Amino acid sequence: MFSSLSKKLLSIVDTLRSRGILTEEVIDSTIREIRVSLLEADVALEVVKSVSSNLKEKLVGQKAIKGVTPEQTIIKAVHDELINLLGTDDDFSERKLKDVLFVGLQGTGKTTTAAKLANLLQTKFKKKVLLVSLDTHRPAAIEQLKLLAKNNSIDFFDDVDIVTDTAITIVQKVLKSQNKHDVIIYDTAGRLHVDEEMMLEVSELKRIINPSDTFLVIDSMMGQDAINTAKTFNETINLTGLILTRADGDARGGAALSAKFITNCQIKYLCTGEKIADIEQFHPDRMASRILGKGDVISLVEEVMDSGVVDEVKDLGFGKKFDLNGLEKALKSLEKIGGFAKILKAIPGLGSVGGDALSKLNTTEKTIPRQLAIIRSMTKEERKNPKILNASRRRRIANGCCQDVAAVNRLIKQFEQMNEMSAGLSFPNQFKQFKGMVNKFKKNS
Repeated sequence: MFSSLSKKLLSIVDTLRSRGILTEEVIDSTIREIRVSLLEADVALEVVKSVSSNLKEKLVGQKAIKGVTPEQTIIKAVHDELINLLGTDDDFSERKLKDVLFVGLQGTGKTTTAAKLANLLQTKFKKKVLLVSLDTHRPAAIEQLKLLAKNNSIDFFDDVDIVTDTAITIVQKVLKSQNKHDVIIYDTAGRLHVDEEMMLEVSELKRIINPSDTFLVIDSMMGQDAINTAKTFNETINLTGLILTRADGDARGGAALSAKFITNCQIKYLCTGEKIADIEQFHPDRMASRILGKGDVISLVEEVMDSGVVDEVKDLGFGKKFDLNGLEKALKSLEKIGGFAKILKAIPGLGSVGGDALSKLNTTEKTIPRQLAIIRSMTKEERKNPKILNASRRRRIANGCCQDVAAVNRLIKQFEQMNEMSAGLSFPNQFKQFKGMVNKFKKNS
């Protein structure tokens, strides 16, 4: 998300490096370029006007500060304005969720997102969650949520008669049942467009359930149509938050930048992929940093800690004991967090690394499965002692995993480089220190 906008904004800022001072002419031309970039990113016109006006007010007449360049001045102003658009971190916490009502149009990924949130609450926050489908208009939607719940060991309310039950009678059954769940997530029916029948139904459901939170799920790829939908829902049933799906496929990010300003409703989560774990809490300040190429180390560290990667990597046996079994474990750990490409994007200064550079990495999320297939085509002896991998063995391995010999050679080269870099390092102690530092940070944040 925001990749196109990020590149354009960084390009605009780069042109300021040769400027000695920020004259009014330079400010006007810079704001004009920023305005065009925002419009191309499908940001709502009223939002663009507000950003332009605020930037002008902040920058014109501002006194030069010793040691602060025009480039840094612009970045600071744009960063503050992005946070103003995206909203500020409120006191929202998953620990406060109890009864959650999911609403939205059909086809936005609402049912899948309900399962993703349930999984997040269950795995990260140790909540006992119950999923309830209220979509009596589409029996397939009930079966879909039931299957997602079963595949991820999440409780599902199954006392439903598809023929006679309505959404309201299902809710009444849930409320009468003596369940001991910490959180109940209700997935309502969607429509192809906002209509009176839908609004009456969700309004009545909200009255009966009295949820702690009402989340609207919108498809970020819909752009301004998504924002118009959000505005209508918010005016009718008073939303407590938005969840944007398909954020990984939206390079422009116009919906995310417009949502808070137009609806006055905060984005709570982003769904960034198809896997059950591809959901993350939305932090406006961190997102603003990502857009301006400052990275997002905090989110990366949290994800690494939550995934258990640190505990896995410390036992890989780097150095003299490191073999291809260790590399297999390392690749599996990287696969959990999206490969080195994702890590680079989170590091300050590397967030704007171009797609060409990232595509050259041998450990992106797409290439890791192929690399694992190569290792799994080897014998136990070959994994333990890679030095015996001569030309004939490499051809056999390549044939065994339906890849070419060049791919096998690249993997062996990568292994040798990792082994050389890690030789002599005291990884157990370093990881112990790193884990302690991160746990302390998370405790205090």
